[in-house]
Amino acid sequence: MTDQGSVARPVWARLRAYGGPSRIVGIDIARGLAVLGMFGAHIGVSEPFDWSPDTWLNLVHGRSSILFAVLAGVSIAIISGGRHVVSDVPLVQARIRIFTRAALIFVLGGLLTSLGTQVAVILPAYAVLFVVALPFLRWSSRRLFILAGVLAVVMPVVFTAILPVAEAFAPSAILELVVTGHYPAMIWLVFVLVGLGVGRLDLRARRIQVWMLGVGAALAVVGYGLGSLLASPVDYSDPGQDPSSLPSSVDFSTLLTTEAHSGSPFEVVGSTGFALGLLALCLLATPMLRYVMYPVAAVGAMALTAYSVHIVGIVFYGDIVGTIVDNSLYLSYVLTALAGCTLWTLLFGRGPFERLLTRVSHLAARITPAAAGRLDGDTISKENTHT
Repeated sequence: MTDQGSVARPVWARLRAYGGPSRIVGIDIARGLAVLGMFGAHIGVSEPFDWSPDTWLNLVHGRSSILFAVLAGVSIAIISGGRHVVSDVPLVQARIRIFTRAALIFVLGGLLTSLGTQVAVILPAYAVLFVVALPFLRWSSRRLFILAGVLAVVMPVVFTAILPVAEAFAPSAILELVVTGHYPAMIWLVFVLVGLGVGRLDLRARRIQVWMLGVGAALAVVGYGLGSLLASPVDYSDPGQDPSSLPSSVDFSTLLTTEAHSGSPFEVVGSTGFALGLLALCLLATPMLRYVMYPVAAVGAMALTAYSVHIVGIVFYGDIVGTIVDNSLYLSYVLTALAGCTLWTLLFGRGPFERLLTRVSHLAARITPAAAGRLDGDTISKENTHT
């Protein structure tokens, strides 16, 4: 009886604390949807999107990982003070914590990649984006949004121009992470900057949430609408096309598409709008659906663990993943993640990988005892625990 009571008390305590001032639940819900969406992109079966409900699963392709990247920017903002950017020693320590997390995530991503699945593991690129964001921690939301807008237009053009040159070199891990990989940092920096700018806003304010929803919808309409109107008749992203038949010179017509992972300005703008709109909806719906969405929020609260376990699961299933014809396997992944993450967060709190990142990054940031005391008193007490 004593053991049962000791377990029950933390469970009820965590339920009562859920949605309290220390955590923005809408961010967890959005992150949970991003993770479940990536499950669908990796093992789901879908038809090309055409507004019919049976094609809606196709929306997870590209957009789930972009939502994940935008939320990475939000997390970076929260670690560095949220609306109130830290300075001096706390700023240095925030940068150390972010860099330490990036290093650990990079190592974990490398281990998952070495498992040899067909999944383009996002974690190494995710880690690089954490580091690339460090110089922008002191920037205001306005400056971050302006820079992100400029890069959203310019970087896809630069990317298209230098890609043939980059691919001509011998395979390089750095080139893959920055240019030639599935998640090129030179383009994906846009999503992190947008998230960093969003994280500097008062995300609990209804007017900010409504503003985000409107801006997100506008960006999605502009990006996908113009992209669809101007789409090139030749889609070089078609996996069935022989790469040897592609033009050896730069072809800027490949920018005229909204295809997932194309890196075109239209995909970047449209997908950013989709991510902002979905995050806004999650924030707006939290007061009404907070407890209904608890399982999804639990997945988001331990996203790194859930993502990593699903990669290991794909290794376990092996060749079966490549032959599936329906979404029964995907559904089993979703239900397992929802149930497992809910139980874990109720019984133990943070996920194992999240706990590791938090502890190691805090230890790394303790430059001196005096600085550690200042950080604990001035920064950690204000910090949203999405870190």
